[in-house]
Amino acid sequence: MKKSPRNILISRTDSIGDVVLTLPVAAVLKEHFPDMTIGFMGKSYTRPVIEACRFVDEYVDVDDFMNREVLLGGQPIEAIIHVFPVSEISFRARSLGIPNRIGTTNRLYHLPTCNKLVKLSRKNSNLHEAQLNIALLKPLGIQNDYSLEQIESMFGLDRLELLRPEFKSLIDTNSYNLILHPKSQGSGREWPLQNYIKLIQSLDQDRFKIFVSGTPKEQKALQPLFEEAGDRVTNITGKMDLSQFLSFIQHCDGLVASGTGPVHLAAVLGKDALGMYPPIRPVHPGRWQPIGPKAKVFALNKDCNDCKKSPKACHCIEELEPLWVKCYLEEIANMKVSC
Repeated sequence: MKKSPRNILISRTDSIGDVVLTLPVAAVLKEHFPDMTIGFMGKSYTRPVIEACRFVDEYVDVDDFMNREVLLGGQPIEAIIHVFPVSEISFRARSLGIPNRIGTTNRLYHLPTCNKLVKLSRKNSNLHEAQLNIALLKPLGIQNDYSLEQIESMFGLDRLELLRPEFKSLIDTNSYNLILHPKSQGSGREWPLQNYIKLIQSLDQDRFKIFVSGTPKEQKALQPLFEEAGDRVTNITGKMDLSQFLSFIQHCDGLVASGTGPVHLAAVLGKDALGMYPPIRPVHPGRWQPIGPKAKVFALNKDCNDCKKSPKACHCIEELEPLWVKCYLEEIANMKVSC
């Protein structure tokens, strides 16, 4: 690209975790082009995450992009990066006459819609998702390879709302405040509820304040856990919008979840983020582990394809013992007390 554009739109219109792992793209762009206006296009439910990132100048709603004229920094869009490829968005970008349209060679519809193509195979790559996202910046002259340690500081998720008093009052400053997020809206292999129940029952109530989070739609699926756990947990399911949930995570000490959005949020916020993963491509921790100074992955040390076509019957994630998680939590909780 002979002349760098005045603005650029990052397109990532899928889930929270995917959006989090795309935020370093904005950081790299700011590093190389400090005066460039960085837009990030997503769906309305991920907007709070995008707007909390200091490296993003403007949020763009995908519905607005598809139906009306959108400007960045008061100017027509000069470049778009299709991090999450969607054919309708690709054709819309071409029809709008965006001069620089970056996509991968792996999507046939990118051949007529993108004029800057990057050869990139995510499915078989050994790179992390965040590294793969950054690789799409090559047409802009950015050839750097970033390690996961470098990427740790490139999320910029620090424009958070103040936590409302009714939620702040739930935090016990004398305990280790732990969030359990058992469900994933069907997007990943989930650690069974029975394992969460065993973990809850094994933790010392005098040392751990346990919260259970989820979406309003997941309340019914979580009911067996609430019945078994009783007053050992505080149910915050559906009680907060995403902006407040971000701030609540910031006030807590740790979070346990499968490979879903909240574990990535906790990791980049510098919390103890414990992720449960299966050893199967392409959803293995090498591709999707949370990135953060206190992130921890639990996964069996094996190669397995047994549940590739049946993700709900994933015995590899079922076999992750609650005792392993309990021992790790006790160790880091002890460190908190001794500090």
